Amino acid sequence: MIVVSSCLIEGPEKFILVKGGTFINTKSNLYEKNATISDFYIGKYEVTQKEWIEIMGNNPSKFKGDNLPVEMVSWYDCVEYCNKRSIKESLQTYYNIDKNKKDPNNKSEFDSIKWTVTINAGAGGYRLPTEAEWEYAAGGGQMSKSYAYSGSDDIDKVAWFWKNSGDKTLTGYWLWSVIENNHCKTKPVGLKKPNELGLYDMSGNVREWCEEWYQDFEINIGFVRAQRGGGWLGSARVCTSSFRSKFEASGIGPDQGFRLCRSK
Repeated sequence: MIVVSSCLIEGPEKFILVKGGTFINTKSNLYEKNATISDFYIGKYEVTQKEWIEIMGNNPSKFKGDNLPVEMVSWYDCVEYCNKRSIKESLQTYYNIDKNKKDPNNKSEFDSIKWTVTINAGAGGYRLPTEAEWEYAAGGGQMSKSYAYSGSDDIDKVAWFWKNSGDKTLTGYWLWSVIENNHCKTKPVGLKKPNELGLYDMSGNVREWCEEWYQDFEINIGFVRAQRGGGWLGSARVCTSSFRSKFEASGIGPDQGFRLCRSK
């Protein structure tokens, strides 16, 4: 079913069609950089444990709950989920996954998996967002109001992070023992205010894997994969739409999940 409003089109269930264009969010890393994004679909919510179990038949998460985001998933777990869900829904798989061939482009000394993963460009199946797509969507796309966080300049309205994800609101400085004693953890998806496009939890709750290798002037391609959005364990700074983070592709964590995309 297609639901049309003044600016938003909702396509596949629980997905938003993000209209492409250049970055108008003034806080974006790609503002005024001549970067252009094509139309694409992105999940309204982070992938939940219920959705994960339906496809993968297991639940690796530390904090259990159907509507909690799945976590403790590696980048490899996520691309495998994308393909298995695509097959279940009769969509062309986006990834080619060769588990028996070590990726010659993977230069990490800590990644023991190193599956060779390539893409079927133009395939309609599920995939992870690119960093640019993620930042564009989190920043509001063509409806952006240039918020620092995804949907607001007030982090408490849109994100679960270390200060508000436990029994009580914390103050002061980040300290693991304090966070642990406060029982900070993930929260059910969609409880906070959505951003301009109707997307939830793009700031906070869990960090979200992106498709490509992380690359900048100091870290060359082939060592770690990109992540975005911060999480329940992170600071306010890492929850901004512009903050870039990274992690070992084989790494897992209780604040680490993902969100699905599909090409239009």
